[in-house]
Amino acid sequence: MNMPAWVVETWNRMNAAFPWIQARRGKTELESSPLSECNPPLLITAEDLELYYYSSDCPFPEQKQLHLYQTSGTSSGRRKRIYYSDADEAAYLSIKEEVFRAVLQGKGLRSALSDMGTGHAEATALAVFKGLGLEADSISFRLPVERHLEKLSAMKPEVLYTMPSILDRILGASDDPGSYGIRQVILVGEIASPGWIRRTAQQLRIPVDRITDTYGSIEVGTIAYYSYDYGRYIVTDGLWAEGVGTEELGEDLEPLPEGEQVLVLTSSVREAFPAVRYVTYDVVRDLRPIMVDGRLRQSFKSLVRRIGPDLKHGEKISIYDIENVVYAYAGKAGLAVEVAGNALRLHIDSDELSPALMEEIRREVEGRIPELGQMIRSGILGGIEVLHGKGPGGASNHSAVKSKRIWYS
Repeated sequence: MNMPAWVVETWNRMNAAFPWIQARRGKTELESSPLSECNPPLLITAEDLELYYYSSDCPFPEQKQLHLYQTSGTSSGRRKRIYYSDADEAAYLSIKEEVFRAVLQGKGLRSALSDMGTGHAEATALAVFKGLGLEADSISFRLPVERHLEKLSAMKPEVLYTMPSILDRILGASDDPGSYGIRQVILVGEIASPGWIRRTAQQLRIPVDRITDTYGSIEVGTIAYYSYDYGRYIVTDGLWAEGVGTEELGEDLEPLPEGEQVLVLTSSVREAFPAVRYVTYDVVRDLRPIMVDGRLRQSFKSLVRRIGPDLKHGEKISIYDIENVVYAYAGKAGLAVEVAGNALRLHIDSDELSPALMEEIRREVEGRIPELGQMIRSGILGGIEVLHGKGPGGASNHSAVKSKRIWYS
């Protein structure tokens, strides 16, 4: 697929909203080499966003009606701030409703429960379900897991919208998950592997194709959903998806295996976030266009892992948050961050840490995002594990963003 003209148009629109974007490239360079498919806009990296967007003052001081969402901290120690305009919110709802309609159409489903914890996805779920004509309800992440089981038993929702980590806790705490009458699960959040989906479907006593994974981010919105008809993730309308190698990011990241690329996105609808060649740091496999309902749509076979400074554990949490805690207790410690299924493990290689200090580290990391700590205390998410030793690949003590790595097992 050739780069559509609107990608360059979006770049020009974002230049006006975020002057720092054009400043990075330089006026002289733009005049001598106009933007085109052969000379595309620069990539927007995590370093750019931390410097100019996440931790800066509101980038739209002239606009009063902005919606603010926060995730974990940055190296500055402040939580990330992501803004949505009213138009962004409307587009987010419209695209999400379109995806849910594609997943649910023709199945005769009437009721839905959102069990999402917190965040943008949770805040908009009820509106989307009601827009599709479903009876919908939600449950607070502040309630203990037992209340969630009671809600499922009483309501018996035919559709459950949740995260893999939360569903794991529900299944682990339930004597008979199949008794809730769930006929369709829609997932968002952490990676849901085919093996995990097969096991979960067996426990809920539903076919595998009744568990649909969706993929999104707070920065962009809903990005893609898995289609069993095509056996691939279909990228949503309004997004231009590219794949780049790690060498193009200039961050000293390890090369990716053949067929894998870092996903880069440009949004035609986003206003209050510079989603133009935005580097997601998510690695996808076999990114290519396919024909869907007579139209060429970008797609990928699978979402493999993350390579940047952020990972998802219920709410998105940052390696910065983890390092700030660990190195406060042991400045020379080696640290390896591992995601095993939906569990987050911190491997710390240091002779300075006692079991008591490791427990203190666990509590502080969980507390870096208050909502995350609340979900762990209520039993909705599993706790973060702190282990002594090098961990996968050998723990390392790198302080630069470019050296961050998350291990998946």
